[in-house]
Amino acid sequence: MKLELRGITKRFGSLVANDHIDLIVQPGEIRALLGENGAGKTTLMNVLYGLAQPDEGEILIDDEAVVIRSPRDAIRARIGMVHQHFMLVPVFTVAENVTLGVERVRGPGFLDRGRARRDVLALSERFGLAIDPDALVEDLPVGVQQRVEIIKALLRDASVLVLDEPTAVLTPGETDDLFRIMRELREGGRSIIFISHKLREVQAIADAITVIRRGRVVAERPPSASDAELASLMVGRPVQLRVTKAPASPGEVVLEVRDLNVRGGRGEHSVRGVSFQVRAGEILGVAGVQGNGQTELCEALMGLRPATGTVLLGGTDISGAPTRDRLRAGIGYIPEDRSQDGLISEFSVADNLILDVHDQAPYASGLALDLAAIREAARERVAEYDVRATSVLTPAGTLSGGNQQKVVVAREMGRDVRLLIASQPTRGLDVGSIEFVHKRLVAQRDAGAAVLIISSELEEIYALADRIAVMYEGRIVAFCSPAIEEHELGLLMAGAGAAAPDGAAWPAPAARPGGPGGSGGPASPGEPERS
Repeated sequence: MKLELRGITKRFGSLVANDHIDLIVQPGEIRALLGENGAGKTTLMNVLYGLAQPDEGEILIDDEAVVIRSPRDAIRARIGMVHQHFMLVPVFTVAENVTLGVERVRGPGFLDRGRARRDVLALSERFGLAIDPDALVEDLPVGVQQRVEIIKALLRDASVLVLDEPTAVLTPGETDDLFRIMRELREGGRSIIFISHKLREVQAIADAITVIRRGRVVAERPPSASDAELASLMVGRPVQLRVTKAPASPGEVVLEVRDLNVRGGRGEHSVRGVSFQVRAGEILGVAGVQGNGQTELCEALMGLRPATGTVLLGGTDISGAPTRDRLRAGIGYIPEDRSQDGLISEFSVADNLILDVHDQAPYASGLALDLAAIREAARERVAEYDVRATSVLTPAGTLSGGNQQKVVVAREMGRDVRLLIASQPTRGLDVGSIEFVHKRLVAQRDAGAAVLIISSELEEIYALADRIAVMYEGRIVAFCSPAIEEHELGLLMAGAGAAAPDGAAWPAPAARPGGPGGSGGPASPGEPERS
């Protein structure tokens, strides 16, 4: 099925989200839409899927104009869409979710659950999706939930499948599985529109790349185009794809964690006996496959999850302190899930930017908020961090995912902190925004803050970390230098070759000959002794 968009224009007040966009997707083609946050990619696909109505333009299928006013119309036109935030019912089984809205019945109105299971199994086996139709969605990893969404679209006989930022929450292994599935779908004659801002991914999977910038198509390129060219087209300027930073000069210990244990959702320990230090002027990167205790570690450090063990900030025990006191003590926190933990969607951008300090000067005097000061500060932050919003009074929940992340980053980096905990700090950001955030993280380090970064992106860990801690099944299995080979680090992340943690602490500043090191010096109190 050939799909064509002609002159699609969509306005939201004075903001032109799509400006006369033309796009052609051929049968059996993977077409990548590449663009920075807020470029208009998702808006364009919402128009295609009937979630938004264009102000101008038309949609053609096999050279015939069609009108799509709702997702039901899109499904009838054999268009399917897997949204960045999945549209699944957590307490339903896979089969129930897949057939929701197109339920099979038998007899006098009884659901034909057996047929639903068989449909799911048939599609699962055909495309190598490996899904249990009886599993509850809430018990499935994110990557498997995404497969459920794909099966939903295939069951409705979608010939064109839209994948909106499909790898944003996937591990590298899950991303590889997704790409295999996409290739199989292409070989079966289906077309895929792949929305992304990750250069290497579109180069690896796409047959053709359309670059959108500020609502307009600015170029079409083959996947052989260079990183530098694609990044420049996305952002409109040259982008530095590598992090430039001087060697770390670690100072006094800012964060010390001793024998931390955290229970997970099912009662078992998700963090087990973790001990480490982070010093002023260094970045400690925590590497690991998602789901090995990194989330629980961050939440415990912020007082968001009960834990046993000791947490010291600048030598002061904050193990029992509430989250509010930890923030006031000088901890900045960029959470993994911006929508659930980082923002209040109904609040404006301006209000979200002062959540940590809303009752302090210059934003408040007694019980009264200074709205003028709040809005002025917000306008400065929005400009500084390039948050794409029609106004600082716009509800944060209406922004694109990447721009929501920029609001969280702007809030936490816009105040003086002693310790910055950043979990997946660039998730959902485009190359230009990633470049900016990386520079800010290094600047925090160089200004004397201790920085703890948790990231599932190995490139990010290598680019930023002065030391690397590897987590596997809730434990820190190794400390190593960023000079470690990627395959060796990958083995440690998979639990292979894990040894007693080494290099947990920097040498004492006075004894250090200069420059960062991944190991060396005696272990500090509360950390594993060197083997």
